[in-house]
Amino acid sequence: MKLSAGILMYRKTDGEIFVLLVHPGGPFWAKRDDGAWSIPKGEHDPSEEPEAAARREFAEELGRVAEGNLLPLGELRQNSGKRVTAFAVQGDFDASAIKSNMFEMEWPPHSGKLQPFPEVDRAGWFSLADARRKIIAGQAPFLDRLEQLCRDD
Repeated sequence: MKLSAGILMYRKTDGEIFVLLVHPGGPFWAKRDDGAWSIPKGEHDPSEEPEAAARREFAEELGRVAEGNLLPLGELRQNSGKRVTAFAVQGDFDASAIKSNMFEMEWPPHSGKLQPFPEVDRAGWFSLADARRKIIAGQAPFLDRLEQLCRDD
């Protein structure tokens, strides 16, 4: 079973919650928008603590360290069977200033040519209503959990 961990950064503006989501890079996702965005996250092995993995993946995908205390949002099982553990952190970040790691894949398919693509091709701040439309369905409950957490504080 694959394990993944990530951080849902949020900020409050005039009493409204906004979240930072990322759009996956590469040709498969290039023309997809609604239902394609994600929290910054990535896979880890069972020996790595989810919080450490979440911090590492945030830095790899955005080029910036997520500072502050991480608040647990729990774990979800996505349709693929992957278990995703998420944390929330209040912060701010210039979404236009991302510096993502790169990966290589054969493109076009069956061409024998490897091409580099960013793990994340863009990031953006979204209200919770907009984020619910943008985020991958399997991660939407993290938005509800964040909203509840913010209501409780």
